[in-house]
Amino acid sequence: MIRFENVSKQYERNGITTQALDKINLTIDKGDIFGIIGYSGAGKSTLVRLINYLEKPTQGQVIVQDQILNQLSGSELRQVRRKIGMIFQHFNLLESKTVYENIAIPLILIKKDKYTIKQKVKELLEFVGLSDKADSYPKELSGGQKQRIGIARALANDPDILLCDEATSALDPQTTRAILDLIKKINEKYKITVVLITHEMHVIEQICHKVAVMEKGKIIEQGNVLDVFGHPQHQTTRNFVNSVISNQIPKGVVENLLEVEGKKDNIKLFKLEFLGRSASEPVINSLILKQIVVVNILFAHMSEIEKTVLGSMFIQLKGNDSNIQEAVQFLRKHGVQVTEINHWEEN
Repeated sequence: MIRFENVSKQYERNGITTQALDKINLTIDKGDIFGIIGYSGAGKSTLVRLINYLEKPTQGQVIVQDQILNQLSGSELRQVRRKIGMIFQHFNLLESKTVYENIAIPLILIKKDKYTIKQKVKELLEFVGLSDKADSYPKELSGGQKQRIGIARALANDPDILLCDEATSALDPQTTRAILDLIKKINEKYKITVVLITHEMHVIEQICHKVAVMEKGKIIEQGNVLDVFGHPQHQTTRNFVNSVISNQIPKGVVENLLEVEGKKDNIKLFKLEFLGRSASEPVINSLILKQIVVVNILFAHMSEIEKTVLGSMFIQLKGNDSNIQEAVQFLRKHGVQVTEINHWEEN
């Protein structure tokens, strides 16, 4: 559906060259919700603007629906762009136009007749839940309503691809969830391929199937969201994952442990990682019932990604060495990844 083959992008300004993208290789399959995440300046917005050729690569090829964009004529490129919708962080609505008129703009530009426009705008307003706002102006709408209108406008030409450039960054958490649910609904109902640019991992967590992590113009990690969340390889990826799934024992917990008990030889600290079946089974309860060690749960966090539960937990095990080892083997037998840590040293 969308391919980047050895794509680089450089900008020249005042004799200074800036490398925005560096040898990007990426494939986005038809029907995917593909997230691209990175901190500011990582190159993700430049990458998404290459998909509709608002930016041209310095080298390499961008291929959309089996068409190499740099080989297309102007009219051919316009045809490709008509099948690519885009929604923006700050909505980009025309304040002097009504909601109806804003949604109708793409249809007017391709000279659709008034009846077709009326029917399509009505359909889209119903789909985004704003049928009563057709005659309103953008200044009369909330941020979430403005973004819904932006989405309706992006869908006017029945696109095959929807580009979302930080589409929820200007919204509060509750509205963000609602907009992401709407984007997911679009993907499921219309089978539209969604490319979602963000710097927030919880956005990736909520709706994306696959993700690419960017840093300094490079893709440093990519794959299925569950694989990337479960086994992040790069420190930047781990930082993003830790923002939604805590991977460290809170310092306050450590300080309380030190104050209450100090360092004891017969107590050991472990980090447990659960994925899928191991997260849904009562493994810890079963370990407690075995009564081979004393189990103290210090901190836990669970999250659902792609209908699979992923989580981490920190526990203390108290007992002699052989009993603690037996407990660890029991957990591993039930699919739990177990790592012994020393919280006094690590924190």
